[in-house]
Amino acid sequence: MMEKKNIDWENLDFNYIKTDKRYVSTYKNGKWDDGALIEDDMITMSECACVLQYAQTIFEGLKAYTTQDGKIVVFRPDLNAERLANSSKRMEMPVFPEERFIDAVVQTVKANAAYVPPYGTGATLYLRPYMFGINPVIGVKPADEFQFRIFATPVGPYFKGGAKPLTIKISDFDRAAPNGTGFIKAGLNYAMSLHAIVTAHNEGFAENMYLDPKTRTKVEETGGANFLFVTKDNKIVTPKSNSILPSITRRSLMTVAKDYLGYEVEEREVYLDELGNFAECGLCGTAAVISPVGKINDHGKEICFPSGMEEMGPVTKKLYDTLTGMQMGKLDAPEGWIKVIE
Repeated sequence: MMEKKNIDWENLDFNYIKTDKRYVSTYKNGKWDDGALIEDDMITMSECACVLQYAQTIFEGLKAYTTQDGKIVVFRPDLNAERLANSSKRMEMPVFPEERFIDAVVQTVKANAAYVPPYGTGATLYLRPYMFGINPVIGVKPADEFQFRIFATPVGPYFKGGAKPLTIKISDFDRAAPNGTGFIKAGLNYAMSLHAIVTAHNEGFAENMYLDPKTRTKVEETGGANFLFVTKDNKIVTPKSNSILPSITRRSLMTVAKDYLGYEVEEREVYLDELGNFAECGLCGTAAVISPVGKINDHGKEICFPSGMEEMGPVTKKLYDTLTGMQMGKLDAPEGWIKVIE
């Protein structure tokens, strides 16, 4: 076992820390090169690089962590590979082959194993695979040279102080366009949300609830996570829409709910005017797994969930404990979900 870096694991924030190696592969003349691990964390490109002019960039997020029995693992990297491929197609970028994506993840984690936080600290090694157009482009068109890269950085829990229920607001801004790029993980979707999240934070809210961009009557997502609701008779409901990102955590939670915990699950359109009927609400994503929501502010009108502002609701908690138990090796996960690195 590699000796760990001398880091205060218990007190890590969700911030970037440079690690030893990152993976880089370049696409040129119609093909990807072999790729390599490198030490240099700086990227040199033309001032006219497509990514700088026209935001041609996509990314993924996943984590490596130490399980109860001391193994280093990642969770469902095949789904990240598939989602990046879907993002590539929508953004007119070459697909980085899915088996190479998984191999690059493995190489990056192995090369930075000293930065994978020990079991029980609550910290993880966050992996950021991303791809961008790097050659100069001045007319509006896709690049023809690209870089695919993965860096790793150890992070603490996304929400400090544990899973205290959040207060969020209904945003007046749209995160995506009706036939836009909301369903892929493109940098431009996040650029759309920056002003909205700063506004929400300035008003004292943790997050935004974005509504569907066409009618503004249906719940979509927060910009960084998908919603999950629990009805008063313990059915688990998630919003269905073609402009939200298909969260890997949310899909995994729905499988766990149905196949392992025996809950009834439903993916359907969720209307703003039915929010008051739910017993629990959570935000699901890689960073926090599930963050409970205690109340939603709709232009001054408060929608309070019966689960309250003190702790996660009972169903959300059971989902959270089961999925994190699988990730940490305490519970058996479905076949193929846990990729052991070493």
